Amino acid sequence: MVLERRIVILFFAVAVMMFISVYQYSWSLFADAFMTVFGWDAAVVGLAFTIFTYTATFIQPFSGFLADNYGARRVSIIASVICGFGLIFSSMVESPLLLYLAYGFGGFGVGILYGVSTALAVKWFPEKRGFATGIVVFGFGSGAALFNLIIQWLLSIYGLSFTLKILGLIMLLVTFSASLLYVYPESGVERSRSSFGLDFNVRGMLSTWQWYLIYVSFTFTVAIVLVFAAQLKFLAKYFGISSYYLNLALTLFPVGNGLSRILAGFISDRIGRVKCMFIFYVLLGISTLALVFFGFNPILFVCLSFVVALFGGSPFAFYPSIIGDYYGSRYATTNYGLTYTAKAWAGLISGWLTGYLYMVFGSYHQILLFLSFSSIVAGFSSLLLKPPNPSVKR
Repeated sequence: MVLERRIVILFFAVAVMMFISVYQYSWSLFADAFMTVFGWDAAVVGLAFTIFTYTATFIQPFSGFLADNYGARRVSIIASVICGFGLIFSSMVESPLLLYLAYGFGGFGVGILYGVSTALAVKWFPEKRGFATGIVVFGFGSGAALFNLIIQWLLSIYGLSFTLKILGLIMLLVTFSASLLYVYPESGVERSRSSFGLDFNVRGMLSTWQWYLIYVSFTFTVAIVLVFAAQLKFLAKYFGISSYYLNLALTLFPVGNGLSRILAGFISDRIGRVKCMFIFYVLLGISTLALVFFGFNPILFVCLSFVVALFGGSPFAFYPSIIGDYYGSRYATTNYGLTYTAKAWAGLISGWLTGYLYMVFGSYHQILLFLSFSSIVAGFSSLLLKPPNPSVKR
């Protein structure tokens, strides 16, 4: 019964992740529509994505604390309402400020549901933590593959306001229903602690040097996938890619991003997190570098975008798993929630810094070169990781 129950919970966690992913991985479609409808420039619209990234990120330590201490269901039900109404409110905006408030508001719900859904995998599947986590975050990485073409069709036929409104209503219905099943296991089921049989709270985790290396590596590796999530349509325009190949990239990128998470989790369960992180991050850096030189070829643009996604989604499987490995399951939602704030700095890089460098140089080459180098460095730095000393204060 326990096995059947946790599989059902895992299934619904994947479904929730797929729906909330449109906030992030369909953003380039929404952004283009806002620019067309209201005549706002890319910088004005792009700030909404940065604000979303921050709200979805910085809410997680707090929502994680509430979920760890008071249960996942109540927190998730509230988050599902926030997610749905975030898009509904976004459909009604007429000024950039209202867009920032509405889309940022929805980000709170996305962050809460993301953190709790990931923690469900960590807590319910301690013996296959990487693979289970990879499956759940696969939903967030791949959901847009199902929705992007539909969203494009809705935008072209019914317009921006209707599209956001119907997406918000569907998201509210699906996530609210799934949240009713969200529950953490009893302590006996999740009893897989850190490598030394300890459960580190946040203060204990912050007293270890490993966490800071994890945090910095998370920031720069995640920035790559966020650049593509936020800028894929603009990258295609810069490289002179036609709409046919862009649509292909919009479909394949989230597929690769999702598969990356399952592969990373599955392989890391077998060869170890550190070795797997090294391999994936070095290959991510090389594939990003290759796009600089070969991105003007439409076929290579699509292929390299897919390869970047195939390695770029991996941090979202590696880090919840390694946080559970090193610091235990008891405080996993809170600990990973704090770790996940690295994504906010990645959002700053993929949003503001990318836009600034493009404004200065008129090219995406500089940011892609910077990120490719950072990813390779993160890969080699990961080889330094080892479980924290059990004598560290918990």
